[in-house]
Amino acid sequence: MTHAPRLPRLAGLPLAVAAGLLIPVQGRINGALGAALADGIAAAVVSFTTGLVLIIAISLALPKGRAGLARVLPAVRNREFPPYYVLAGCIGAFFVFTQSFTVGLLGVALFTVAAVTGQTLSGLLVDRMGIGPAGKRPITGIRVLGSILTIAAVAWAVSPRFSGAESETAQLLVPVLLPVLAGFLMSFQQAMNGTATVHYGTPITATLVNFVSGTVLLWVAWLVKLAVAGAGNPLPGEWWYYLSGPMGCVFIGVGALLVRSLGVLVTGLGMISGQLLGSLGLDLAFPAPGTVVALPTVLGTVLTLAAIILATLPWPRGALKR
Repeated sequence: MTHAPRLPRLAGLPLAVAAGLLIPVQGRINGALGAALADGIAAAVVSFTTGLVLIIAISLALPKGRAGLARVLPAVRNREFPPYYVLAGCIGAFFVFTQSFTVGLLGVALFTVAAVTGQTLSGLLVDRMGIGPAGKRPITGIRVLGSILTIAAVAWAVSPRFSGAESETAQLLVPVLLPVLAGFLMSFQQAMNGTATVHYGTPITATLVNFVSGTVLLWVAWLVKLAVAGAGNPLPGEWWYYLSGPMGCVFIGVGALLVRSLGVLVTGLGMISGQLLGSLGLDLAFPAPGTVVALPTVLGTVLTLAAIILATLPWPRGALKR
């Protein structure tokens, strides 16, 4: 078994933030592609298929990628980790489908709050269970406080974009459960990918295995949908619709690399801060129709960063520990 290297927290956390910057861009692209195709499953299929093509090329071109591929079957056969970890990509497929299906319905604001809430809560749980390669990490008062502040700060940051209509909010209660569940499962995906990366020796292979399982699941789902409801619109010609998959390669690979060093919760919180910063930058540079960057958006983003610093600093042993 070849162990992937650990990264110091000062190097790993900025990488998590940088990977998180891509998530709102991917969400905007997947939402737009789902609307253009009139088919959320087809948009997710396009995203995962383009990502799979790219990561196959990278795996074959790089020596580490080829070496990692040679370790997949022995690792699964020898049960070096639970065999179902190779299906972690199905969680990523569900997340991308949720983006494609609900961003147009909920808006980026509500989608972000729902996904962040699920991911933050499950990050605490996954670290406590010790599913990831970093092992068990205790639930301390500081980590709980940082997580609660993160959820509150994200809600504050996106609050100017809520419609405020009670009847409309009630209608969104069921659709909003999808991104909550998708966010909740993301922490488990990161833990599974991190463990697999330790045994493959590289996050490239963990990313490839993710895209294989996710792509297969989405193609099966789309073929069932095609048989039942028929095809949607044809593929659009604009090149930027096809950037979502390569972006997924980046943050899946980075997440798989970082969870061993940072743990699932801190990796997730770092990506959340990048997600908010990316959303803010996207709204400033390429605003969607009706978008207004209000003061709570800026202050909520700053508070999110403060909450993440609170949760990730090396506090004295036993500080607010439960």
